[in-house]
Amino acid sequence: MRGPLVAALFFTLTPLLIFFQWVLRKLNAPGWGFVGVRYYSALCTALRMRVRVVGEPVRDRAVLFISNHVSWADILAIGSIAPIAYVSKSEIGNWPMVGTAAKSQRTIFVDRSRRQQTGDAIADIVDRLANGTSVVLFAEGTSSDGNRVLPFRSALIGAVKEASARSEQGILIQPMSICYTALNGITMGRQHRPIVAWYGDLDFMPHITEYIKRGAVDAVVTYGEPIKADASSDRKVMTRQLQSAVRHMTSQTLIGRYDPTKPARKTEAKSGTKAAS
Repeated sequence: MRGPLVAALFFTLTPLLIFFQWVLRKLNAPGWGFVGVRYYSALCTALRMRVRVVGEPVRDRAVLFISNHVSWADILAIGSIAPIAYVSKSEIGNWPMVGTAAKSQRTIFVDRSRRQQTGDAIADIVDRLANGTSVVLFAEGTSSDGNRVLPFRSALIGAVKEASARSEQGILIQPMSICYTALNGITMGRQHRPIVAWYGDLDFMPHITEYIKRGAVDAVVTYGEPIKADASSDRKVMTRQLQSAVRHMTSQTLIGRYDPTKPARKTEAKSGTKAAS
């Protein structure tokens, strides 16, 4: 019976989210972030997703979070922590109800196959940050099986340089990792993470149905050391630095050893090494 109950909650809360965000926007009133956090938290509770935070997210200013991506569940887990806008593939904007809800949450849509769309997305990221809205960018450009971090793409991280050029103070970026570590209180092995991971050509409805059947899932969201970026920042160097930080947090979290007080080992890029793009 849990599946129908989760569906009923989703189809009740989502129209309410859209309505309240519409009203707040029309009235030019604060509170969209609070509404969003409560919405994501309620869905996490319904899905029995327990979210643990390691490290400290920047809260006193807008920040660009750079993260790995595992599943649709990432949106709920990260969104339940603090007000946030996401960068998402353009197809999501056309999904019934989900697309409208995403738009109400200030999501930035991008078609990575069209260069002009990437430029528009960068402009939107800059606008969100300039207006005090933090943004999450899933830098792999796709989702993984939850056991590894895929190479980061540097195109949208170019938003750092664009934003810095238009800001007197530059912008702050913070590496972030999301991992799924336990099922019903028992540590997940590599073979179990695809229960949560949604990647490749997996159909959504069978996937979420199986997820709901399996029980409570533990999600760990880890925040690394913020990096101040300025207009002189090289996007490819920064991409490698952020990728290294997120991979370190992810690998250490998955084996239960991550200590946020200890920085990741610095890796020097060899000359002639091909950067991710």
